Amino acid sequence: MITDDRMIAFINSFDKGNTPFLNQIEQEAKADEVPIIRTQTQSLLRFLLAAHKPMRILEVGTAVGFSALLMSEYAPEGAHITTIEKYEKRIPIAKENFKRAGKEEAITLLEGDAADILKELEGSYDFIFMDAAKGQYIHFMPDAIRLLAKGGLLVSDNVLQDGDVLESRFAVTRRNRTIHSRMREYLYELTHHAELETVILQAGDGVALSVKK
Repeated sequence: MITDDRMIAFINSFDKGNTPFLNQIEQEAKADEVPIIRTQTQSLLRFLLAAHKPMRILEVGTAVGFSALLMSEYAPEGAHITTIEKYEKRIPIAKENFKRAGKEEAITLLEGDAADILKELEGSYDFIFMDAAKGQYIHFMPDAIRLLAKGGLLVSDNVLQDGDVLESRFAVTRRNRTIHSRMREYLYELTHHAELETVILQAGDGVALSVKK
């Protein structure tokens, strides 16, 4: 773990939790071994949505729709979320969860590879949540910055990879070395990009917050 387990448990003990429906979706996802955002990341998202009040939200990586539903629940009334997912087995589950929540009008699910879809999107978004394949973040970055409105917030999840990102590439398993090097490159580009002001937090599995100047 990137921080002490006792400290995480202590911090999480103050979390006020979500709605009963979101709690149900979270439990269903865990039962099916579908990874969803961690408790600290959920708290951070709720805080950022309350502070930033975005009306146009883009999510890269839907999974079963938990984070999209969380953002829709805590974003301002009338906010719209566009979310992208390519894993065919999870798309119908996400759609069903959006229907169960009565959020079909508030959430648009785009099916396909985010690398292709992002290139086709136009306009701007106040808030972008990056939570897809970690090795692809660096490839998604140019379009994410293009689509982010000035003053908009890019939130990148899982950037510390359970602490592996700070290790030498030879200390991580061979199959994870490409992801390891790409994440390091992504973090460097985020923190040195002329259009962004970025901070990296240890919340959850590491979250990078980038504001477009």
